[in-house]
Amino acid sequence: MRYRIFYRVDVIEVLYLTQIFSLQQAKQNLRIQIWITLLSVLLFIAKIVAYYLTNSLAVLTDALESIVNVLAGFIGLYALHIAAKPKDVEHPYGHGKAEFLSAAAEGTLIIASGIYIFYETIQNIIANHPIEKIDTGIYLVGITGIINYIAGYICIKVGKQNRSLALQSSGKHLQIDTYSTLAVIAGLMLILITQLHWIDKLVAGILSIVIVFNGYKIIRESLAGIMDEADMKILNRLVLVLNENRRANWIDLHNLRVIKYGITLHVDCHLTVPWYLNIHEAHVEVDALSDLIKKEFGDAMELFVHTDGCLDFSCNICTRENCIERKHPFEQKIKWTLENILSNQKHTIQSYSNK
Repeated sequence: MRYRIFYRVDVIEVLYLTQIFSLQQAKQNLRIQIWITLLSVLLFIAKIVAYYLTNSLAVLTDALESIVNVLAGFIGLYALHIAAKPKDVEHPYGHGKAEFLSAAAEGTLIIASGIYIFYETIQNIIANHPIEKIDTGIYLVGITGIINYIAGYICIKVGKQNRSLALQSSGKHLQIDTYSTLAVIAGLMLILITQLHWIDKLVAGILSIVIVFNGYKIIRESLAGIMDEADMKILNRLVLVLNENRRANWIDLHNLRVIKYGITLHVDCHLTVPWYLNIHEAHVEVDALSDLIKKEFGDAMELFVHTDGCLDFSCNICTRENCIERKHPFEQKIKWTLENILSNQKHTIQSYSNK
């Protein structure tokens, strides 16, 4: 018990520095989101102008999707503002969950816009409207597509670096908007060449289905974060890193959990070390584990390690050489896997053989 109290006091300094780093990342996310929101408004205006010039349903589809980008931008802006707030008594894990709610709202808006676009397509089939000034529409929509893609690339890159779901969602929206813009341009060029105006309706209908599907994926990812669903990609990478950098004093590791709170990764685990290590020596092993994880996943993380002293049955799986307290000979090194490292049970030869 004395060891755990000592470690918790020491880890406060680490968590304080981690919190400062996380807040810096959150502020960077917020600044980028502000520029993206302003950009979305300007691009929306450009696409509305293109629609009034061309009367193209496909261009209207692109413009309606931009409305979603504008609304999503403001929602994401508010979410990142909340997420940038430091921890407090009422929110000991921070405010990062706000980003998941933002992504869910944005996904819902995307689905709604896709359904509306499909409805407008059906309506336009009934009441056919002529298309005009196609070449002008191609130029305007093309420029917005290029700008959208560059902005989306920046959002996704920074969002991945800072583990911001809201920023990544904004970037995905912008790039999805670019892909739909390319489809609109291709459709307009075909209409310009062939004079087959039904292509406009076909492009709009296909885009509406794609938009709905992408909205579903964003909602699915946000709900996974809200429900603290395990991120298997992160867990698999973490298990691989632990196996490749395993130390002799890390006899066993189990009950591993990783939870995402916005840009922060919260990692819990139980680490078994030789029972005769003093507090300082055990702390060195915990620090080594923390440094390893930070090296691979960045500083925006919190690590809480519960240390266990080894027991007699641990000797069979312990790789430590020249152990003066060894009770049984070494038999087999247990490779940590996603299945056995998540279990809240110390590993033994018997439990490993029964798997």
